[in-house]
Amino acid sequence: MENFRKIIQHNREWAAAMKAADPDYFEKRAAKQEPQFLYIGCSDSRVPANVVTGTEPGELFVHRNIANVVLPSDLNAMSVLQYAVEVLDVKHVIVTGHYNCGGVKAAMGTASYGLVDLWLQPIRNVVRWNRPELEQIEDEQARFDRVVELNVLEQLYHLSETPIVQNAWAKGKRPLLHGLVYDIHEGLLREIATGVDCQEAADALAQRRQSGVPAGPPPILGRMSTPVLAGDELADQIAQRVMDRLSRPGASGGPSK
Repeated sequence: MENFRKIIQHNREWAAAMKAADPDYFEKRAAKQEPQFLYIGCSDSRVPANVVTGTEPGELFVHRNIANVVLPSDLNAMSVLQYAVEVLDVKHVIVTGHYNCGGVKAAMGTASYGLVDLWLQPIRNVVRWNRPELEQIEDEQARFDRVVELNVLEQLYHLSETPIVQNAWAKGKRPLLHGLVYDIHEGLLREIATGVDCQEAADALAQRRQSGVPAGPPPILGRMSTPVLAGDELADQIAQRVMDRLSRPGASGGPSK
């Protein structure tokens, strides 16, 4: 009970400090919420969404789960996404993974964890699809970090193919989609892909390795810019799957898995 009472005490102190700085702090936020961002992240306690992004209450709409997975079959995630896009009209949706993610590590192994194995299957697919690249990485930690990055790219692509995002884009509306990885050792967010705002830009997540675009600063993949690549060796296998799909006459929909 002592640890629990500390939470209540800290809340009292925080609320008093906010009111001391701005007597109307809570009243202004109680009237309505107008967040600019939907943050989809991992449930890991070391990655508190508002803290690592430096945002205030009301600025960040948040959904978190084990290993920041985005699945159209997840009614919870899809409900959050629909409300954020269609009601709150958020301008940005951010998928944020983090290095040393326990869910990703579990998915890389062969041990069984019971019910959570069903949740981790999409990440195991990422490992399987990208095995040729991963086998070239000798350092175990570097390989682990790489799977974290590939998982963010894969979940970002899943997000782009949801009817909610597709319908918003068809109407000429945003959101812009972004993929980040949080470094728990440095406290910094690394940009993996940014500015995805149409199907062509989403496909560029996979196409860019085939297109000969060199490595460079954080990638901006939207309508208003030429895709560039952040980091090296990003999503070779994801690229091949989507390129195969696009090469088929009359092909549509997501990559074959």
